[in-house]
Amino acid sequence: MTDTQPHLMIIDDDQRFRDRLALSMSKRGYQVLAFAEGQQAIKYLSTQTEDQAIKYAIVDLKLAGEWGLNVVEELITIQPQLIIIVLTAYGSIATAIEALKLGALNYLQKPVSIDEIENALLNKSYLPEQTKADDVETASLARVEWEHINRVLTECDGNIRQSAQKLGMHRRTLQRKLAKFPVLK
Repeated sequence: MTDTQPHLMIIDDDQRFRDRLALSMSKRGYQVLAFAEGQQAIKYLSTQTEDQAIKYAIVDLKLAGEWGLNVVEELITIQPQLIIIVLTAYGSIATAIEALKLGALNYLQKPVSIDEIENALLNKSYLPEQTKADDVETASLARVEWEHINRVLTECDGNIRQSAQKLGMHRRTLQRKLAKFPVLK
């Protein structure tokens, strides 16, 4: 690998996904550093000099024991010019808005193609040819509910009890709803 290759940091706790993404991005000419934990990446980034600067970062929203948005915030604090993409299987409007407010360039929901990831890193729009306005579906009531719950949870800094009070539901009910995978439609 040469120093002329753009440096890319991948932070994802799913080893299989992280390794596949790292391999794919390496084949596209990136010098890739992969981390399972946000704190490892933060520590590494804080030790880098300007000439060793990382240009791009891909951060998973839900890391084991960590909230990806906290990682994004710390990375931006260390290196404000870092281009960050947030990836998640649990996307919501609230977390997307929060990620962008914190300094992420883009927010993508898994499954996502390598082309979409690279275009997001390079700030290019990516619209597959088969995408048409007629193909866009209205969100289901369950999806809207899930997004609302996540917005309130974000506003309460992840505090389940406080979020449950704001939503007018029992804490255990909220925990059960959060444990379910999000409705994709």
